[in-house]
Amino acid sequence: MRVLITGNMGYVGPVLARFLKANDASVEIIGFDAGFFGHSLTGAESLPETVLARQYFGDVREFPEELLAGVDGVVHLAAVSNDPMGKEFEEVTAAINRDASVRIAKLAAKAGVKNFVFASSCSMYGAADGGPRKETDPTNPLTAYARSKIGTEEDLRGADLGGMVFTSLRFATACGMSDRLRLDLVLNDFVACAVTSGEITVLSDGTPWRPLIDVEDMARAISWAVRRPAGNGGAWLAVNAGRSENNYQVRDLAESVARHVPGTKVSINTDAPPDKRSYQVDFSLFKSLAPNNLPQVSLDQSIQRLLAGFARMTFADSDFRNSPYMRLNTLRRHMAAGRLASDLRWTVT
Repeated sequence: MRVLITGNMGYVGPVLARFLKANDASVEIIGFDAGFFGHSLTGAESLPETVLARQYFGDVREFPEELLAGVDGVVHLAAVSNDPMGKEFEEVTAAINRDASVRIAKLAAKAGVKNFVFASSCSMYGAADGGPRKETDPTNPLTAYARSKIGTEEDLRGADLGGMVFTSLRFATACGMSDRLRLDLVLNDFVACAVTSGEITVLSDGTPWRPLIDVEDMARAISWAVRRPAGNGGAWLAVNAGRSENNYQVRDLAESVARHVPGTKVSINTDAPPDKRSYQVDFSLFKSLAPNNLPQVSLDQSIQRLLAGFARMTFADSDFRNSPYMRLNTLRRHMAAGRLASDLRWTVT
């Protein structure tokens, strides 16, 4: 089987590539990435891309369709990957996350690709009262990032994709250790706070809900989706990817981290205005379709793996929110150095 992964040199890609190879040594993996974060390795002992057959560099807005020749499955991870980046680069987010995604999916269908996996997000539910959100419930995207995800689904829902099986995995909030760690994720941020300063400051009142999924379990879900037959869920499927038991309130996440790092103080801003981004998610459809690929990594295990990763890194930067481990900071540094233009295209220097 030949699998092409776009955006493979980010947070999820290194974990996904190793997971796919560990479960099927014969799989041939091709990577395609812009290279924004390729240098941002966090405790890795070797380059994660050594498990790939080939690595290409380029902009997904000009994705070369010839790379799809002979490809069985496409995993489309490439995106402007969070709300702060989406806010700063709103037009670019639409061009990369939506327009380019739709084009690549159509090119894949034209090339005879059997399965296309789109990395989407539960953030499209936004502010959601009235119980856990199902796939049939209305969406309420509050950010450019979330709007780009639901927009891609809408554009491809009615598109002619031939016989290609399309799966949009609406992932819970990512967490856990990776060779290219992100600290702009709620659990990862809390663990970094505990390790570096002994204090977790929750900026909201702690009540917002977030569903979590460890990055290894994201790989587990993708492994299912990239082989999914049309008879299991339909030729076009959007499904919440996670586990219903893994819906947490932010304050509970902070307290869980504090239990693993003795002496950690948790400060909650009880006077903060309500955080509109609060949603619980129902993952029962995913459970029925992929019973052998459900999340297996517990919250405690995710925290323990992060702590072990920080130990390997000898991580002690209490000012980490200004570090390259925050994705927006890395883009800003590239731009300040003249390497990257405001439209997130590499410049010639």
